[in-house]
Amino acid sequence: MIKRRSSTTIMPNAVGELELLVLSVLWRISHGDVKTVCKELPSTKAPTLNTVQSTLERLYKKKLVTRQKHRHAFIYQAKVSRSELMGKLLGDVLDILHDGQMETILSSFVSVAANLDDDALDRLEELIAQKKLATQEEYQDD
Repeated sequence: MIKRRSSTTIMPNAVGELELLVLSVLWRISHGDVKTVCKELPSTKAPTLNTVQSTLERLYKKKLVTRQKHRHAFIYQAKVSRSELMGKLLGDVLDILHDGQMETILSSFVSVAANLDDDALDRLEELIAQKKLATQEEYQDD
């Protein structure tokens, strides 16, 4: 019998739709308790307070948020930035689909980059140059 894999075993950094909405609120407001986060969620996606509490607990267990006790409530704060989470998710996808050849990864990035405007492509070039410089400096320090 083949064991069926859940998405969390395939992609360890996966987040659900509500988890992503809650993280988006925390990225926007910096920190908040369950009631604050619940009030900040879009009204079209308004879950119950208990659902938001459970979602924050899952995010805490996944180490995506931190929390500190304040009186009778926890105050939550995103532990990872949007770009850090995106990097983890992209890393998961690469781990799953990578065929061992760098060309596959590079051609995938080029396909995505083809949809970017000139400003975004210029920014991408800057980021690549910064990364190369940081890598060279790290290499020289060793």
